[in-house]
Amino acid sequence: MNIYRAHVLVCGGTGCTSSGSATVREEFEKQLKENNLENEVKLVQTGCFGLCALGPVVVVYPEGAFYSKVKAEDVKEIVEEHLLKGRIVKRLLYKETVEEDTVKSLNDTAFYAKQKRVALRNCGVINPENIDEYIAVDGYQALAKALTEMTREEVIQVIKDSGLRGRGGGGFPTGMKWDFTYKAEGNQKYVCCNADEGDPGAFMDRSVLEGDPHAVIEAMAIAGYAVGADQGYIYIRAEYPIAVERLKIAIGQAREYGLLGKDIFGTGFNFDLDIRLGAGAFVCGEETALLTSIEGKRGEPRPRPPFPAIKGLWGKPTLLNNVETYANIAQIILKGADWFASMGTEKSKGTKVFALGGKINNTGLVEIPMGTTLREIIEEIGGGIPNGKKFKAAQTGGPSGGCIPASLIDTPIDYDSLISIGSMMGSGGLIVMDEDNCMVDIAKFFLEFTVDESCGKCAPCRIGTKRLLEILTKITDGKGTMEDLDRLESLCYAIKSSALCGLGQTAPNPVLSTLRYFRDEYEAHVKDKKCPAHVCKALAQYKINPEKCKGCSLCSRQCPVGAISGEIKSPFVIDQNKCIKCGACQAACKFGAIDKE
Repeated sequence: MNIYRAHVLVCGGTGCTSSGSATVREEFEKQLKENNLENEVKLVQTGCFGLCALGPVVVVYPEGAFYSKVKAEDVKEIVEEHLLKGRIVKRLLYKETVEEDTVKSLNDTAFYAKQKRVALRNCGVINPENIDEYIAVDGYQALAKALTEMTREEVIQVIKDSGLRGRGGGGFPTGMKWDFTYKAEGNQKYVCCNADEGDPGAFMDRSVLEGDPHAVIEAMAIAGYAVGADQGYIYIRAEYPIAVERLKIAIGQAREYGLLGKDIFGTGFNFDLDIRLGAGAFVCGEETALLTSIEGKRGEPRPRPPFPAIKGLWGKPTLLNNVETYANIAQIILKGADWFASMGTEKSKGTKVFALGGKINNTGLVEIPMGTTLREIIEEIGGGIPNGKKFKAAQTGGPSGGCIPASLIDTPIDYDSLISIGSMMGSGGLIVMDEDNCMVDIAKFFLEFTVDESCGKCAPCRIGTKRLLEILTKITDGKGTMEDLDRLESLCYAIKSSALCGLGQTAPNPVLSTLRYFRDEYEAHVKDKKCPAHVCKALAQYKINPEKCKGCSLCSRQCPVGAISGEIKSPFVIDQNKCIKCGACQAACKFGAIDKE
């Protein structure tokens, strides 16, 4: 067994892979070989480090040097300077880790300082394709403890006492769901994992599966023992090829080590896992639609009750949790319910993973204790809004969530606080918006998504969401009336109360929350026929400032409809009746003489 003097960790998550980390890793292999360092330096492919905007990411230990935006042509310098001569390449370091004489610990940077990594504890730390590395960080010890030291009832009680709630969006107490399935009558039971994750801007579950697949496999085996199931299914969308491949590798390794299959740890407990690929239908994130899809049928929701714990997959009692929920289980079993319950708030225990995106400097994956305020996430962890713009709103919960205005930036992030202000936790997407975002347009964007993804089974969702979208489109086209705002609100509540599943019931949330906090923007679109953020194309007006116009005629020559006229060396004018709001004139003007109002 080699004792390596240095480890080079290269991020192999989707974000870094899309930026070229595979090429960087190949170049490291080449340079280490050319410099005879293969037996001295260990090259490790990991999952996501979190700072996705800085990829490809490379971390070199023991120094902990965090290199960001590494290109293949930078690798030779890192190998020759850092690994051979011991001189850290400061120009490639993440700027917040640079100190005068030393390298600052990544955990001390603003992005990581307030995070608490539980579900993400192994992401960016171990090779997800090597079961030995997972075992080296206490992997499968929780399964061994559950099977050899605890009764099924004791396992369930620990999960109950921990206060863990479902991380898929609903926030239902996990231990209670396990107890329902355990007590349900049936000679065959199933354990399923929801890895569908269809919210726009959400990539939490994908990152866990790419960086730590064994954590989910171990948790599902523990759940199988607790509820009396011997078969599990992981339902994952086919658009996650890296996660799918790593799951396949991890399941194969677990079977080879006897951690899945027959007589696990010699206890007589049998449990195995299979993967089922989803075709990308958002509705299949809803539990009954997901189970229907696993059965090989069209993914449509079923009326509840009966709930899956009583009648789920193939009519048998079924436990269904999402990826992040499972990612907490092994540590709760090992460290105890009190350890987990010590984090978070009274009713929202533990941590929550968020995919932080939109108008934010530090785009990426964060895990924070429940109760952390939105301000801390945006201003400290997220690094604030780019280009000196003002924070306007944050959208949580995807198409099922709501928009939180700047006035509520000090709201603690937990289940009940978000619901009280008209939003929801959701699976964990957090999209930040600045002053250049139109909130009516944002509501329209999410309705377009919902209309496109509705399965069409129930009329409130199939027809109602289309009517909502029609009204929103009418408003953004400058044709709305004040009566339309009343119709919009009334229709939202009708859909919420009558739709069959969670997708339809929560579809009006983006509309209701923007109406609640940004009604003045809706009224500006209706009364003044103006979009305050200058986003809605139909309401935009391009005007030439006569004091700045040089009369060069470039704008006139670029206009595709001949809406601009004038004489050379005199200010030109735009005919608003002809203008199609394409913006070609503004893009062509070299003097900044054309304003969009």
